[in-house]
Amino acid sequence: MPFRFIHTADLHLDSPLTSLALRNAELGDLVRGATRKALERIVDLAVTEAVDALVIAGDLYDGSQTSMATALFLMEQMRRLEAAGIRVFLIRGNHDAQSQITRELTFPPNVHVFDGRGKPVRAGVLASGREVHVHGISFAHPHAPASLLPGFRAPLPDAVNIGLMHTSLAGASRHDPYAPVGVADLAAHGFDYWALGHVHQRRVHLEKPWIVMPGNPQGRDINEGGPKGVTLATIEDDGTITCVAQPVAVALFERLSVDLSGIDDWRGMLDRIETVLAEARAAAGGAHLVARLTLAGATPLAWRLRRDEDLLAAELQNLAASLGECWIEAVELSVAAPLVAAGADAGPLTELSRLMREDVVESHAYREELREALADLLRQLPKEARSLLAADEAAEETLLHELALEGADAVLARLGGEGVGA
Repeated sequence: MPFRFIHTADLHLDSPLTSLALRNAELGDLVRGATRKALERIVDLAVTEAVDALVIAGDLYDGSQTSMATALFLMEQMRRLEAAGIRVFLIRGNHDAQSQITRELTFPPNVHVFDGRGKPVRAGVLASGREVHVHGISFAHPHAPASLLPGFRAPLPDAVNIGLMHTSLAGASRHDPYAPVGVADLAAHGFDYWALGHVHQRRVHLEKPWIVMPGNPQGRDINEGGPKGVTLATIEDDGTITCVAQPVAVALFERLSVDLSGIDDWRGMLDRIETVLAEARAAAGGAHLVARLTLAGATPLAWRLRRDEDLLAAELQNLAASLGECWIEAVELSVAAPLVAAGADAGPLTELSRLMREDVVESHAYREELREALADLLRQLPKEARSLLAADEAAEETLLHELALEGADAVLARLGGEGVGA
């Protein structure tokens, strides 16, 4: 029989979701419990597929706020695996290292937690007599500025060698540098499969040897969108390894753009959005869809959409609810009024719009006033938030331009009144 294992990482059990909870308590409850449900689905998959092992490449927890309730839930799932005869191999990631409970937990006998010495553990034997060994290194501290690779022992001869490492590799956007190492260096070490963790987007870096970042099994916000799951790996008797991605997410975050070009009535707008949402809902499979909608295009409704954003939000929430297991996380407006044909009577508001965009928004004096207001705002924000809004001078210029245009559109929408685009 082949040796089969599931590779996962970055579960971040019971991650806090303050922003979602504030906007929509019911949605906050869904996503807050989703990390637990994802682990339950992983265990269900392991039992159903009768795998030999579950390997977890770090960050079971989400840092120092880990509660005993979280730990007890994790222990319950590990005992389910023990009852099914499935071994668990895990390493501690940077978030696990912040948790006091991480150091105090006593796992059942089927769970092996690697320390910092990199000693391999025999995980099984193929029908050919070839052994499977798992190597891993945990860190006791949340920062790992140097590569962990030198701490791993050489691959055991005449065996299949699996390595567990929590690393940002050569660097990844939106992730702090952690145990940096190059893909080529991992490949040269001689292991047959590198089970990585830390970066929350799935990516297979190499297939010979396998170097796999499974991504987190459950996204936690709109920036962790797209399909989420685990890797199911099979080692054949001759040592050949095949991998399949398996979805386990409870909630799927997606950014959806809806082109409203040519739509001139409210009902038509809702019908087009419903079509886009329904398609995305069907593609989500068994997961709840949590969507951030961007409404774009040239439409006579542009002014009304901005003026009646509260009505729009309520209509879209009801629309999503009618589809079932569908949620609107936020709505962004990128619509504009259609251009007036040359020679036609543009009307006072259209002319005012042109003046605001071409003269006011682009004027040096107006930009300087905006810059001073933005500087005042940034000074009141934490450093991390300032970097997100304006990381450099170019980003600040882009932000000022976008804010100026959005402000102009909002003012015009208010001036439009009931008679414009209604």
